[in-house]
Order: sequence, then C-alpha cells, then structure tokens
Amino acid sequence: MLNLTIFLDGILAAGDYIGFTFFTGYMSMLAASIFFLVERGTVSDKWKTSLLVSALITFIAAVHYFYMRGIWLEFKTSPTQFRYIDWTLTVPLMCIEYYLILRPAGASSGMLWRLLFGSIVMLVAGYLGEAVFIEQNILWGVISTAGWALIIYEIYMGEASKVANASNLAYVKTGYNVLRWFTLVGWAIYPIGYMMLPGNLLHGLVAGVDLTKSSPVDLAYNIADAINKIGFGLVVYTIAKNATAAEKVGYEKATA
Repeated sequence: MLNLTIFLDGILAAGDYIGFTFFTGYMSMLAASIFFLVERGTVSDKWKTSLLVSALITFIAAVHYFYMRGIWLEFKTSPTQFRYIDWTLTVPLMCIEYYLILRPAGASSGMLWRLLFGSIVMLVAGYLGEAVFIEQNILWGVISTAGWALIIYEIYMGEASKVANASNLAYVKTGYNVLRWFTLVGWAIYPIGYMMLPGNLLHGLVAGVDLTKSSPVDLAYNIADAINKIGFGLVVYTIAKNATAAEKVGYEKATA
C-alpha cells in the first residue's frame, strides 16, 4: 500500500516522514486535550483551571496541526504562518501555567507579565526572521533568543524561582523543576530548527535536502511541539493530582 488516505482529505505517501509527524502531532495533541478535560473532574477545584489551560494548549495545537498537515500534504511547503499563529496562542498559555501553579504560593502578576513579555519578544522576532526578513534571520534569531533568555532568567533566578523555592509543598517544587527543564531543554529544540533556515548557522547540514520531500525545520518543530505541549500538560496534571491527594489526606486527618 503506497499511500494512506487520511480522513479523506489528503494522501500520506509512504516515506513521507514529515507528513507522518504532522498527523501524529495532530492526533496525539487531540487525545491529550480529551484526557486533560476528562481528568479535570478528578482534581480539586483550585486545580481545575490549570488542567483547563493544559487542554486548551493541546487543543489549539491540534487544530493548527490539522491544517498544517493539510498544507504539507497538498503543497509540500512549510506552514510557517499557521505555526506562528499556534505559538502566539499556546506559548503565552504555557507562561500562564507557571503563574497558576505558583499563585497559591504568592506569585505576583508582575511575574506573569514578565513571562508574557519574554514570550512575545521570542515569537515576534522569530516570525520576522523566518517569514519576513529572511536574509537577516540570524539577527532576528538573536533577538528571539533574548526573549527566551528572559523567560529562563525568570524561572531560574527571578521571582518565579524564589516563590517556588519558598513553597512548603513538595509536589509544587518537584513539578516546577520539571516544568522549567521543559522550558530550558525542550524549548531549545526550536532554535535548532530555526538555525537550519537558509543563510543560518546550521543550514549547511540540510543544504542538499529536497524540501519538496523533507523539511528538517518542520521535523524539529513537530517533535518539539509534541514533547513540550503534551509533556508540559502531563506535569501540570501530576501536580494537580498530587495536590488533590494531599488535600484529601489532610481533610481525613482533620475529621478523624
């Protein structure tokens, strides 16, 4: 069987690994959205919003991956605009997750705004370098990296880190440490894809690739999205479940 029909609106050819990652990303993030929404009913009220945001992140990504997959299957071109629309919505939501987790421990709205500002700088500069000022993509990549560095500073050395360290809840500390590892290591996959753009530092690695058959940039982005968005949500889910269990134990002791 040389071709696979995908929902009757596109053909996934055998050996089309980029199309495969688009389809896998779409289905896995849709499944994650359903999971987070269903599990939302199993956590205490104070954590329901966090799981709702996790579901929104993966659902928004799933919708965009549905359309990005269609663009790739039909035109074999990178769906840059759709991808940045997705990131413009989902990355700020991931920053909001940090705030929701740390708010009970005393996080301020200023922390949230700093994270949001860093994400906006990162995304706007990245888009300008990838889709508008392509010949200056290294410069815009540096500016985008500065936005990411601002986020890293906040979660490792800024208010977010201090609030997390001051928390007396072990599950919040553990979950927070895992989340910031996603932001440090997982988000670092995106610059690797970006640096494969024409004229950028790693383009020589893919200079001979037929972009009508394979797109290393999209491959890097698709893998990063699946790891970061689903993984991020699963960490939030784990924190919420542990918090709910701890609250239940505390209630049972208080009423014993």
